[in-house]
Amino acid sequence: MISFIIPAHNEQAGLGRTLEAIHESARVVGQPYEIIVVDDASTDATAEIARQHHATVLPVSHRQIAATRNSGGRAANGERLFFVDADTTINPRAVVSALRYMDNGAVGGGATVWFDGVLPLYVRLLGFLVAPIVGKLLGFTGGAFMFCTREAFHATGGFDERLFCGEEGSLALALKREGRFVVLWERVLTSGRRFRTMSGLQIFANCFRLLFSPSTALTQRSSVEKIWYDSNRERDDKMPTTLGVKVSNGITLLILIVLSTGPLWNFVPRSLTPFASPLGKIRFVTGIFLCHAGLLFWPCAIALFGSLLRRKQWLEWIKLTVLFALCLWQAWGSTQGVIWNWTRFCHWLANLYNG
Repeated sequence: MISFIIPAHNEQAGLGRTLEAIHESARVVGQPYEIIVVDDASTDATAEIARQHHATVLPVSHRQIAATRNSGGRAANGERLFFVDADTTINPRAVVSALRYMDNGAVGGGATVWFDGVLPLYVRLLGFLVAPIVGKLLGFTGGAFMFCTREAFHATGGFDERLFCGEEGSLALALKREGRFVVLWERVLTSGRRFRTMSGLQIFANCFRLLFSPSTALTQRSSVEKIWYDSNRERDDKMPTTLGVKVSNGITLLILIVLSTGPLWNFVPRSLTPFASPLGKIRFVTGIFLCHAGLLFWPCAIALFGSLLRRKQWLEWIKLTVLFALCLWQAWGSTQGVIWNWTRFCHWLANLYNG
């Protein structure tokens, strides 16, 4: 049997669509299945909609996503567990691919996503270029669509209930210690509501907090309350049109474009972009920004090194070693660039003062 587990809190708007997609996917697969909607203290028609779509409703009152997912996983009867977010529309291709990998020995995995609805351009850029590449390279996905064997779920203890977000990454790491973890090429469709309700710079700020203070960002509910635990769903489909949000999203798009195209300058001879020319000035400013942004490779390298020490599979070890070396190389090069630029700036100030 296959078990589809859906954590839900006030998800009446999209739950019906999610359940219909699961039924359709399961019919294509042709195996016995069950759907468990873990209704976590909903105050709307979530439970009623779940029953109308022939799902088992498991009422809980955790208000914590890891505990809610675990309740569903422990109640499941299937040998293959699929954790699907209540705002995610899956498809038969993803389910068939996941089952094939587990039949061939994988202990679990996940899928990258497309986002629905009206979205800022920077989100489209992330979804089209960054998410699938990073997901495949690092071997991680979000929690919108994750799967694992029943045995692996119980061996790892499930999702880490100390975490209020990022629990899917923690489970992925735990599954990798048990065996092979795969990231599917097939994508699923999920809600882009969090990108609609938060500006780009707010998203960046939360990413920085997660990168430099993970213990606080992941284990304290107050730090992620607005992002992950807001019960207000009335404006999920609407994107703010205020000037501040537009400027914030525009700056975010510009930053992503610079980050994604910056390395291309290495293939342009400097003779074609003298400093006195407009392109030369753009190249100089871009270089200063990139070398400072590159300092973020230091915490990435440290995290990869820690993960590297816990890997058992040699293929995973080789991949992480290459990524660690790449991050270390980028971090060191960026550090040298920052030192050179600030030294040059200080000399310029000194000459200005003395002159």
